[in-house]
This record gives sequence, C-alpha cells and structure tokens, in this order.
Amino acid sequence: MFVDLDGFTLHLRASGPQDAPVVLLLHSLGTDHGVWDPQAEALEHDYRVLRPDLRGHGLSGVTPGPYSIDGLADDIAGLLERLEVTQAHVAGLSIGGMVAQALAARAPRRVASLVLCDTALAIPPTSLWRDRAALVRREGMAAIADAVLARWVTPAAVDTPETRGLKAMLLRTAPEGYAGAAEALAVADLSSSAGALHVPTLVLVGEEDLATPLASAQALAGAIPGARLAVIPAASHIPTFERAAAVNQHLTTFLAPQAHGLARPSITARGSG
Repeated sequence: MFVDLDGFTLHLRASGPQDAPVVLLLHSLGTDHGVWDPQAEALEHDYRVLRPDLRGHGLSGVTPGPYSIDGLADDIAGLLERLEVTQAHVAGLSIGGMVAQALAARAPRRVASLVLCDTALAIPPTSLWRDRAALVRREGMAAIADAVLARWVTPAAVDTPETRGLKAMLLRTAPEGYAGAAEALAVADLSSSAGALHVPTLVLVGEEDLATPLASAQALAGAIPGARLAVIPAASHIPTFERAAAVNQHLTTFLAPQAHGLARPSITARGSG
C-alpha cells in the first residue's frame, strides 16, 4: 500500500492478522522492505507485520538530501499515526536500527520493544558517508556496489541467490535517496538519548560484521538500560538473509513474551492503497 504523509508518499508492505500485535521492520541503507522477507514469513502468522520503505528507498518517494535520522523517524511516526497503530514492536537493521532508536526516543509511547540488528549509536567515519553520497550522485549506484556487498555478507555468501538479491536492491535504490540517507549517517550520534530508552531491547550483531562490529553492538547494549546482546555466528552486516534462521529464532523468542498482553489495535490505512 501507499500512504500519504502530508504530500510525501511512503510505500508499505503489510501482512498478518489485522488484530494481532504489530511488528514494524525497518530496513538498512540501500535496501528496501524485502531485506526482511524471511523474518516477515516467520512472524506474519502471529503478528501484524509492517515493512515500510524508508524515504528515498524502494517505492517510497525520493526527496533531495541531506536527510536526518530524526526526520526518518518522524516519517515512521507519521505512518503509525495514519495507520492508527498505537504501539508496535520495532526492529531495525543498520540505519533502520538507528531510526528505531530515534523513534523510541521521540515517540516513546508508540514503541513497545526494540530489536536493534547490526547497528550502533554512531557509524563513523563521517568522511566515508559523505564520500559515498558524492560518488553515487556523480556516478550512480553501480560505483559502490561491489565495495558495499563485501561488507554486507561474509566471503562464503558472496555468490548466493540471496546476495544477488541484495545487489539488485542496492542497484535499484535511487542515488539521491541513498546519498541523502548516507548524509544522515555522517552526522548521526544517538548517544545522548540511549539512556532514556526504557523498553525491552535486544541488540543483535553478526560475528563478522565490519560495518557495525561487535564493539559497536556492545557499546549500544551498554548504553540502553537493560538491553541484551546476542551474537550471530558466521554472519556479517545483513544477517536477515545470510543467517535468516538464526535471526528468526532470536526475533520470535524475544517477541513472544514482549507481545503478551499488548493491546491489539486494528489498522486502517488513511492513505491510498
């Protein structure tokens, strides 16, 4: 479906029973809602699963950058308001995990729990993201594809159908959307708000993640009160595909007790479907 947010069109994939607890899945930079396909399939029997395409990605609208993590979080808060979702369990991958943190800080009543996957409080260096933004604006997405994929998956997974699917998502991403989000990462630092996130939180990280390594995940889990940390063996930055079964197990195990007793709001889109 497509939802209008005051003139900006956001694309959303929704599945699962409309009266079930809501799980919101936020994708990584340069992908789209499809990066969560294995998890949506595992969750949609028991949850209402919402997978938006972030601004500038997938089928959502592309606006000129730079973007900001807070602005992307406000997009998602606006989506939940339009859908009349009072509360959701929120999982975010990479930049999606940073957007999830910002959403929980800016709209705490809407977030029941957090799963923060291969993400961080900040992802330096600033120069990396600004250089990438300039490069894709100048030469297109193909100019960064090989370098990005090498950090998304382990060497053993480079030549798999799933990795080819990830590459297709990356190449389909609008250069301005990627650049605007990269510029958001260049300046993002969520350290000051992490201590105020008082919701059940699971931090997941691939054992071989170079983009947001174990040290970053440990810092993130240490900054959020009561957060738990789990490491996924033989996985890199996008374990939702590479180690789908492990991610599914962590998600379902974590969500089951969190969702118990959660109000089950009906979801009615006010945008165009």
